[in-house]
Amino acid sequence: MITKRAEEIRPFIVMDVLERAQALENQGEHIIHLEVGEPDFDTPACIRTAGERALNEGKTHFTHSLGLVELREAICEHYLQRYGIEIAPEQIIVTSGTSPAMLLIFGALLEAGDEVIISDPHYACYPNFIRFVEGNPVRVPVAEEDGFQFRPKEIRRKITPRTRAIFINSPANPTGNLLASERMVEIANLGKMVISDEIYHGLVYEGKEHSILEYTDECFVLNGFSKLYAMTGWRLGYVIAPPRFVRPMQKMQQNFFISASAMAQWAGVEALKSAEAAAEVARMVSIYDERRRYMIQRLKKMGLGITVEPTGAFYVLANAKRFDSDSYRLAFDILHNAKVGVTPGIDFGENAEGYIRFTYANSLENIAEGMDRLERYLETR
Repeated sequence: MITKRAEEIRPFIVMDVLERAQALENQGEHIIHLEVGEPDFDTPACIRTAGERALNEGKTHFTHSLGLVELREAICEHYLQRYGIEIAPEQIIVTSGTSPAMLLIFGALLEAGDEVIISDPHYACYPNFIRFVEGNPVRVPVAEEDGFQFRPKEIRRKITPRTRAIFINSPANPTGNLLASERMVEIANLGKMVISDEIYHGLVYEGKEHSILEYTDECFVLNGFSKLYAMTGWRLGYVIAPPRFVRPMQKMQQNFFISASAMAQWAGVEALKSAEAAAEVARMVSIYDERRRYMIQRLKKMGLGITVEPTGAFYVLANAKRFDSDSYRLAFDILHNAKVGVTPGIDFGENAEGYIRFTYANSLENIAEGMDRLERYLETR
């Protein structure tokens, strides 16, 4: 008999789109991929070299379950230099990407029936992690005209005695928008634990991102190397936790994951400490910004709604309701008829129905071709 939690977990629709697109490619079709949020850049050469060096030097064994102290110290230095925040290496648990980190957080934080407040729209997997440990995701709708930002007064209305945490993500997936610092302060002052997904920090083109650690110690921070350093396949992330949670989370890490890859961790040290890596990241950010501005201009010209232009991550969530209110149907129709992979808004919550998410983590040449195909398609609607 299959468990209820396995039967009821919702699919990650963007992966369904990608897999359908790959099936079409196997039939000889040429697909422009604007659906999956994965950097199209190679990992910077100096980071790859550090990973190779670790392999050649035999650094292929288990590390401390919290992670290499060298990496945890580099993370502490990074947060001090970037945000002026002092944290201790003992507060950091290095994980194989941020997904295991979320399981550690919710495993330590939630009893059955406890609640976590999330925005709607939100990253598609958040509620699935919460439900998997028998928690309840509580959605707070956020509005297009407000840049899809949390409104603290709306959060306050959703707080109950079972509320254990408020989950924020800035820059956000799927919207690409930032949460204003004054709203972060208000959220930090609501008296609940805050979980802050900061995986897209560094990918900001206008304004400035802020860490929740600037405003409260009662928080968990999720971060990693996949997006900023183009290291998705290395599977390297981390969580910064309040000290009282570290030992319980460490025990789960020891039992379920043991440790993150040793080679990937040494590569992570290089990513944080190398001037060469920093220069390569700056180059990638500049290119993302050029693509962002181009994509927004093209989408607006087609009549897709973008009220507040996104300034972070590498996503645009565009209002497509004038063409079709069923985003799932529209996304797959675009795939089959325009040969462009896009993500339906319904993947990110009911409040994103009627929207389509585009990613500009692809070359400008491919984005231009994708926009041309989409424009021709929409002219027939």
